[in-house]
Amino acid sequence: MQTIVIGAGASGMAAAITASRRPGNRVRLLERQNRVGRKLSATGNGRCNLTNLSALPSSYHSDTGADCFALEAFPVSSTLSFFEKLGLVWVSEEDGRCYPLSDQANSVVDVLRFALDASGVQTVLGCEVQSVQIGKHGFHLETSSGDFSCDKLIIACGGPASEKLGATSDGARFLRMLGHSVTPLSPGLVQLRSPEPLLKSLKGIRAQASMQLLHHGDLLLTHSGEVQFVDGGVSGPAIFDLSRVADKQYPCQLLLDFLPQFSHNALLSAMKNRVQTLPELTAEDLFTGMIHNRLGRVLVRKAGIEASVSLGSLLPAQLEKCCTQAKAFSLELTGSFGMENAQITIGGADASQFHPKTLESLLVPGLYACGEVLDVDGPCGGFNLQWAWSSGMLAGSLCHEVTP
Repeated sequence: MQTIVIGAGASGMAAAITASRRPGNRVRLLERQNRVGRKLSATGNGRCNLTNLSALPSSYHSDTGADCFALEAFPVSSTLSFFEKLGLVWVSEEDGRCYPLSDQANSVVDVLRFALDASGVQTVLGCEVQSVQIGKHGFHLETSSGDFSCDKLIIACGGPASEKLGATSDGARFLRMLGHSVTPLSPGLVQLRSPEPLLKSLKGIRAQASMQLLHHGDLLLTHSGEVQFVDGGVSGPAIFDLSRVADKQYPCQLLLDFLPQFSHNALLSAMKNRVQTLPELTAEDLFTGMIHNRLGRVLVRKAGIEASVSLGSLLPAQLEKCCTQAKAFSLELTGSFGMENAQITIGGADASQFHPKTLESLLVPGLYACGEVLDVDGPCGGFNLQWAWSSGMLAGSLCHEVTP
């Protein structure tokens, strides 16, 4: 039997290694770039957040009803065991995120590359697939490296997120060629844009906050976590998680509470105490010791108060405005930073057209899909890589079920 895997990213490499373990199966892995795992090398800011100990089927989103059985067949424990057998040493952090002990994403790519070679997988780099057709006995592929045929075909091309790393929507194109439906593709886990002029003064600052996302006054989501201010918008893990909900809702409003441990009245009381104790300080020092100094100055400015006036001269109404800014700092969100900056793709191949327990196509026997090319996505923190490993190993098992 001959199996071809298109795409040497996380799910494609997991699929190829798994498929190579089937007796009598010859596996060829086709990659359009000149090296495997390029996007994987950049994940987790170069550290590679392998997985998350909290990853469960219920952690994932799908607009086409994927039940994420792959996470049951190959749970987090299977992923960690898979990598341990390849020689990778990993560590977990308090929030459940797992990383290679080396703190280098290249360590993950390297052990996968070694495993591909040891498994006898023929990896063809710089091979751009141009068309995929159903042949008399399987599939026929036209590529920049010549024509290939196979009995089983696994589409693991990912999505167009992180275009600067060579990502494309080829997988969606191939699946459409083979009769599959693909939902609209949009950027996920991405920075969000805001026209707020004061953001320039906050560039580079990170802050913990509770947040509310609203659209025309209606609450869409509550969340909490780290927010990072960037030129022209907001970033950070918590913002990435908001981006899926904010998508197609623009413009929307983001309310940030930088001191959620204080009620409004408790914070106002603490501020009044500072005024009474240190009336000679200037307004720019009102929040010193509570939050980042630069952020505190911006909150005072947004409350309409000159930074140089003394605390002792502030009126009760002005203190009330400062308190409101700290508890409900408002930003208008007008869009995302786009697919080129996104970590994942939202949308993809209609999951209902694939058998959940095998990831084999219900339309084309012998065709499988895995990873980001499917309409499945998870939150920030290793969840999407876990889906890549689990779905890649399930598809690579080349199981066959007659009924959906």
